[in-house]
Amino acid sequence: MGASLRAVRALVLLAGFYLLGVFLLAALVGVDFAVVTWLHGPVAFKIIIVSVVLAVPIVRGLFMLRTPKGEPPAGITVTEAQEPLLWQTVRDIAQQVGTRAPDEIVLIDEVNAAVAEDARLLGLRPGTRRLYLGLPLMTGLDEMQLRAVLAHEMGHYANFDTRLTPLIARGRAQLIRTIGHFHERADNKVAKERARQEKRDEKRVAKGKGAKGVDTSGQGATYRAMAKIYMAYGNFYMRATRTAGRRQELAADLASVRVAGRDSAASALREINALDSAHDFYMSSYATLGVGAGLLPRPGEVFGGLRKLLDARSEDLDDLRRELSTEPASPYDSHPPLAERVARIEALPDDGRGGQSARPALALLSDAGAALAALEQVVLTPEALALKRVDWEDLVHESMTQYVGQGAEEIRETFAAEGAGPGLPALLDAIDADPAVRWRIADRFPKSEEAAAATGRTAREFARPVVRRALNQLVTVELTGRGAARWQLSWSDSAALRYPADGFEEQLRLALDAVVADLPDTEPLRKLVLAP
Repeated sequence: MGASLRAVRALVLLAGFYLLGVFLLAALVGVDFAVVTWLHGPVAFKIIIVSVVLAVPIVRGLFMLRTPKGEPPAGITVTEAQEPLLWQTVRDIAQQVGTRAPDEIVLIDEVNAAVAEDARLLGLRPGTRRLYLGLPLMTGLDEMQLRAVLAHEMGHYANFDTRLTPLIARGRAQLIRTIGHFHERADNKVAKERARQEKRDEKRVAKGKGAKGVDTSGQGATYRAMAKIYMAYGNFYMRATRTAGRRQELAADLASVRVAGRDSAASALREINALDSAHDFYMSSYATLGVGAGLLPRPGEVFGGLRKLLDARSEDLDDLRRELSTEPASPYDSHPPLAERVARIEALPDDGRGGQSARPALALLSDAGAALAALEQVVLTPEALALKRVDWEDLVHESMTQYVGQGAEEIRETFAAEGAGPGLPALLDAIDADPAVRWRIADRFPKSEEAAAATGRTAREFARPVVRRALNQLVTVELTGRGAARWQLSWSDSAALRYPADGFEEQLRLALDAVVADLPDTEPLRKLVLAP
């Protein structure tokens, strides 16, 4: 479908929203006319009031012609003087696709690339074009894969997709707002009725009478019925625009293949699928690991450290590259399922451009490290930017030390409640004086239904690992506090505690087993951990 026909359809769908509003207003006027003609008195007055109230959200929807603009992604706008190679690459790709290059390039913190255009007059007049390009995306792609992504985005420009987007977004926004107004009025109606009935029951109870209870069924039904009418049109609107959106994505994929080649276009989509999950994991488990301890990685490493994770977990990423989603993100997602997009590309004839050698995409930047550091200044909050910056090794050790120490506070309090704490030496003394204190301590921790019902030796078997874990946590706090053990960074696995010497971990296992044995022996643990 050509751009002109798609524009006409977008206009027709938007006009449908207004026609629906006009039709409903006409129906309400018709009802009011019939009421005035055939009915009189309070009943007619109430019906007219209801119709006027129903008309308010419809009229508001009709006259909300300006759709609020969403906030653009935060990022750094780079000029051609700052990033000449990146700009040259983008211009070259735009020329190959046959469209005008963007006027601005904005580097953002997402695994994503997107284009936008400030089109005017319902998309008839072009406007400023912007390319949003994620540095995490560039971190995970090579140059040919990035070219494939950029060609896809330029394809949206060439197909006038960015000009039609404001029309489609306007219809969606107005439908959502109108439906929201009806639901808001229905909820207010229910809330007022609930308050009225609760007040009535309070008076009845004060007089010694029984409360009737609250029943708001049927309240706001008229508003919800009106909302359903708009929701029905909204479902049709979303399906129609979804179909067009998916065709746009497939057409943009073909532009990607023409510019970068079949294999690079397909591998870029597979890589993005893996990169998206890896980035989420990296941000939660590495980049922000130290926030609770008041720490962040060195400047440039908040986003730049992602490369280290990708290099260390290549086998895990291979699985994500193969396992593509066969379902859209939502019923109204404008993107076809990723598996379908890749299958369509890989089914194309071999164009002989497979196995092209390519440098990392970040090599297109004049100074990738400086760009990553500059992005932090724009994206991170002032509170985050004020945190202490440390090397990755120190960040992991200091953060884990603080978090384990915080977790041990509850353990110390539990021990102290049984007169067995708060520190490890006092606990071991208490166990030597009264071995049963271990099982009383275990009773203070949460337990399963099966453990709660157990008695005798069975109960002790449930309690033994609970006490052992608590002891081990106190040992960790003791060792890290004295600098005898250190949390070690691993990009391929979770952080691990590095003990003072080889064989220490096995000795610790045996010493803990001795403390929780039926006949406890605390001496091995004392010598191993507490001895000077």
